Amino acid sequence: MVVSEKMVTFASMNIQELLNRTDRFAANAGCRITEVDTEHAVAEMVVTKEHLNGGNVCQGGALFTLADLAIAALMNSQGQLTVGISSSIMFVSSAKEGDLLRAEAISVCNHHKIPSVEVRVTNQEGRLICHVTGLGYRKSIPLPQ
Repeated sequence: MVVSEKMVTFASMNIQELLNRTDRFAANAGCRITEVDTEHAVAEMVVTKEHLNGGNVCQGGALFTLADLAIAALMNSQGQLTVGISSSIMFVSSAKEGDLLRAEAISVCNHHKIPSVEVRVTNQEGRLICHVTGLGYRKSIPLPQ
């Protein structure tokens, strides 16, 4: 797929700002996009007491929200509205209060209609917390501004 310079500029400059401003659920969970281009995206979150479950570790939904934000940034980086159609999460180890979590999404297949992405969520020590895969459906309309 050929990506025009205009799309790359959109991806590197605006998708980060757009999602950090409009994804209110992720923002309320403390998640923010920190890097994005057409090949990868990074979202970060510090685990707070509000993220903890009954076992006193980070709740799986918080981990998924972080990974999902990175997936959304990457899949939408070309300026076309792309929505998730399937995701899978595998928990590897626990995150605890105070951990800085980093979700890095990497493009597996940037298909024009069904892109696929892999995400590794790690803590500040580089320890793998969970692995997420996602498939999207890329619509034929631009992202809403």
